[in-house]
Amino acid sequence: MISLDAITLPSELEWQDEFNWSAVRQVADVSLAGSLVVQEAAQLAGRPITLINGWVTRGVLKQLYAMAQVAATERTLLIGADSYQVLFRHSEQAIEAVPVAPFEDPSDGEFYQINLRFICV
Repeated sequence: MISLDAITLPSELEWQDEFNWSAVRQVADVSLAGSLVVQEAAQLAGRPITLINGWVTRGVLKQLYAMAQVAATERTLLIGADSYQVLFRHSEQAIEAVPVAPFEDPSDGEFYQINLRFICV
């Protein structure tokens, strides 16, 4: 199950960048004396979570869009048994949505394919 606060998201959403991030940050440089200086530390936040290729109704999309319009509001993202405190990742397009089929006057029950971008805080 996947949910964002009280909104149930489609379980087929794929966590695209789940293993593309490391909490360990490293800087390596050469000192004036020629020695290698390596500094490492754990990054406590900033993990990206990109969920792609899910279908939601226009009604759910409107709820997600409204949530994304509130700046600096932490949300609880549940993916299976794991819980993450996240913000919408506005440095990129936080929500991408395209209609599954073209609509002249879409109702709240019409489907959209979505991609969602978050950052852990």
